[in-house]
Amino acid sequence: MLNKKHLVLLASAGTLALTGVTTVQADTLEDTRNNGAVQCGVSDGLPGFSSPDDQGNWQGLDVDVCRAVAAAVLGDSEAVDYISLNAVERFTALQSGEVDVLSRNTTWTTTRDTTLGLNFTGVNFYDGIGFMINRDLGVGSAKELDGAAICVQSGTTTELNVADYFRANDMQFDPIVFDTSEQTVGGYQAGRCDVLTSDTSQLAALRIQLDNPKGSMILPEIISKEPLGPVVRQGDDTWFNIVKWSLFAMINAEEYGINSANVDDMLSSEDPNIARILGQSDNYGEAMGLEADWAYNIIKQVGNYGESFDRNVGMDSPLEIERGVNALWTEGGIQYAPPIR
Repeated sequence: MLNKKHLVLLASAGTLALTGVTTVQADTLEDTRNNGAVQCGVSDGLPGFSSPDDQGNWQGLDVDVCRAVAAAVLGDSEAVDYISLNAVERFTALQSGEVDVLSRNTTWTTTRDTTLGLNFTGVNFYDGIGFMINRDLGVGSAKELDGAAICVQSGTTTELNVADYFRANDMQFDPIVFDTSEQTVGGYQAGRCDVLTSDTSQLAALRIQLDNPKGSMILPEIISKEPLGPVVRQGDDTWFNIVKWSLFAMINAEEYGINSANVDDMLSSEDPNIARILGQSDNYGEAMGLEADWAYNIIKQVGNYGESFDRNVGMDSPLEIERGVNALWTEGGIQYAPPIR
């Protein structure tokens, strides 16, 4: 029997076909507090975004979103149960109530936002699809890939975007499709294809897993817009707001210079913006069922957005991804969060 968190759905051949879906009011906040942990859907292993370390501890930019939600709701960023999901099964797991939030490099699109009974809560990484090739091919541009065999993961926006790009440029390609990112990079490394395609951030993460990372290069072309962010079910506005504002709190904290090291000192700041963020001026968490220190807990235990970016995917990480468009709007990028007030 379906409980109040479930949606009626059919899943067939990796494509979700929803039949008679009714959006229902759930109480994910109450369920999470009863469970004592946030049920977080993550990838099946993508360094920099969500992957376990040698001790089995999950780390990454997407993982930090889940940790932020746990800090806001439970006061403990470690109170998270991580559920590893591939691209095909991720939406079913969220719709069925197996996970409370999906945070695994998922692109925000019209179809996903309007027909799957889901809500995207923001963008934690602005990305785009690119191509990685073996340097020995001597190719310097995606426009030279006519007739190439291309490894691609099923159940992703990449499949459609690559097909559109080749059609628009009057080129042909042979898609070699795999179910998981691990299988996809394995196929590339085994020579099943000439090219590996995915979000450029994922290509950077997959390249460091190759036996010879320096033997491959990412071509300069970015062929799509891929705004990646956390997702929740429709029908629970309180939970939607909590996940959304947990991310916004991290972005606002970076903008106002609040980080995990100085947050305690900032409690006495006379800046009204900082006082509101840290719960020293009114309780802006009350309308979400949270304590006044919800954002303080996020910043203290997880850090601001810049701290998370730098240690997971930035120049301080093995991926060495520059901030680029993911820089704050005050620093020439497009990362921007509504104010806490």
